[in-house]
Amino acid sequence: MLNHEPPTGSPSTGELDLEARQALRRVSGLASTELADVTDAEYRRLRIEQVVLVGVWTEGTPEDAENSMAELAALAETAGALVVDGLLQRRSKPDAGTFIGAGKVREVTETVEALGADTVICDGELSPGQLIALEKAINVKVIDRTALILDIFAQHAKSSEGKAQVELAQLQYLLPRLRGWGQAMSRQAGGRAGGGTGGVGLRGPGETKLETDRRRIRARVAKLRRDLAKLTVTRETKRDSRTRNRVPGVAIAGYTNAGKSSVLNSLTDAGILVQDALFATLDTATRRSRTSEGREYTLSDTVGFVRHLPHQLVEAFRSTLEEVAESDLILHVIDGSHADPVGQADAVREVLAEVGADEVPELLVVNKVDAVEPDLLLQLRSDWPDAVFVSARTGEGVDKLRDAIERTLPQPDVTLEVCVPYVRGDLVSRVRSRGEVLSTEHRGDGTAMTVRVDAALAGELRPFVRQSD
Repeated sequence: MLNHEPPTGSPSTGELDLEARQALRRVSGLASTELADVTDAEYRRLRIEQVVLVGVWTEGTPEDAENSMAELAALAETAGALVVDGLLQRRSKPDAGTFIGAGKVREVTETVEALGADTVICDGELSPGQLIALEKAINVKVIDRTALILDIFAQHAKSSEGKAQVELAQLQYLLPRLRGWGQAMSRQAGGRAGGGTGGVGLRGPGETKLETDRRRIRARVAKLRRDLAKLTVTRETKRDSRTRNRVPGVAIAGYTNAGKSSVLNSLTDAGILVQDALFATLDTATRRSRTSEGREYTLSDTVGFVRHLPHQLVEAFRSTLEEVAESDLILHVIDGSHADPVGQADAVREVLAEVGADEVPELLVVNKVDAVEPDLLLQLRSDWPDAVFVSARTGEGVDKLRDAIERTLPQPDVTLEVCVPYVRGDLVSRVRSRGEVLSTEHRGDGTAMTVRVDAALAGELRPFVRQSD
C-alpha cells in the first residue's frame, strides 16, 4: 500500500534553491564532442572540465600569490571543473605576448598533455592577443579569471534582472574577443567574391559570420541596457517609497562566501540559500527587522565581492550595488577563518569606493569565529577592536550584533512631547515603527509620549504637542 502521509515539514526557500542547484551536474565526455556551430561562450562553458591553473606572481608576498591561486581553484570548482594542477611563475610583469614566458608555455603544454587536461585557466585578465597566442601554443581552450567568474555568475543568476545583468557583462567581455572557430565561422552571409554575377550591389564578399555575430551582439547589448533601465526605475521607486517612510536601510556586503546570507538568516529567519560556495547569492534579498523599541529597518543581502572583480560585472551590477551606497549602514561581513581576511576586507572596500559607498557608515562583522584558532582570534580582535565577532552557524554573538546595529542606525532628529488621541492609533503605530519612543503614559485624553521622530512625522504630530504646564 502506498504511503500518502503528508511530509512532516516544508523545505525553506534556501533548501529548494540548493536542491535545484545540486541537481545540475556537468556531463563527462563533452571534451570529445565536435560542435559545428556554437557561440564562443557556449563552447567555453561546455569545455570546462579538467583544468590546469596558471598564475603570474608580480608583487606581494609568496603567501599572497598562493592565496590568489587557491581562490582561483575554488572558483574553478564552483564552475564545475576539476583542477588537476597549478603552475605559478615569478615575473616583474606578465608577458605581453603570452601572459607567461616562452619557457613556461612549453611547461604548461607538457603538463596539459601529460594530464589530459582540456582547459587552462589564467589568474588574470588576458588581452585578445594573449588569449589567441596561448591557445595556438598549448592547443587547448584557454580562459582567464574574468571569463571564469562570468561563467559562475551565469550559472547562479535566478531573477530576470540578475540574468540580464550577467548576460550584459558576458557580451561586453566577449565582443572584443570574438573570433572564428575554424571553418564554422568562415562562412559568408551573402554575395560572391571577385567578379561574380550577383547583380548590382550584390558583388563582393558580403557580410562574414563574424561581422554578423558582432552586429547581433551589439543589438542585444542595446536591448539589455534598455531592459535594465526599466528595472532600475522600478528599484528606485521602491527605494523612494522606503525613503519617504523613513525606514532605515542596512546593506550586508562582503567578500564572496564570507557568510552574508547566513548572517541575514540569523538576524531575520529569512530562509535565504546558504551554500559553501563562491557567489551563491547574486540576487538581492531584502527583509524587515525591528529594534528593541519596535523601530523598523531593512536588511539587504548583496552580491559577494572578489579580488579583481571584472569591471564588466561592476558596471552591469551598478544599479544593484548603488543600493549599498544609498543605505544608512553597511554590515561588512568578513570570513574570520580565511587565510587572508585583511586582504579580503581591502578588496571589498575597493569596490565599495568604486560605486560611491565608501562614505556610508560601516560596521565590521567578523563571521565564522567558531572555526578560528584562539591565537588568530585574539589577533583579529586586536586588529579590529570595534568589530562584532559572530558565528552565524552557532548563533554566537548574534544578539550583540543586533544591539550594535541598533546603536549605529541613524537616529530620528526631532524630539517631541505629544498626547495622541486614542482614535489615532494609526499615528501611534507609525511613531513606534519609524521613530523612537522615550516614554509612554496612558491618560484620559490619549496616549502621552515623549518621542524622537523624523521631520516628516514630526509635522503630523505637531497638532498633538503637549503644552508645558
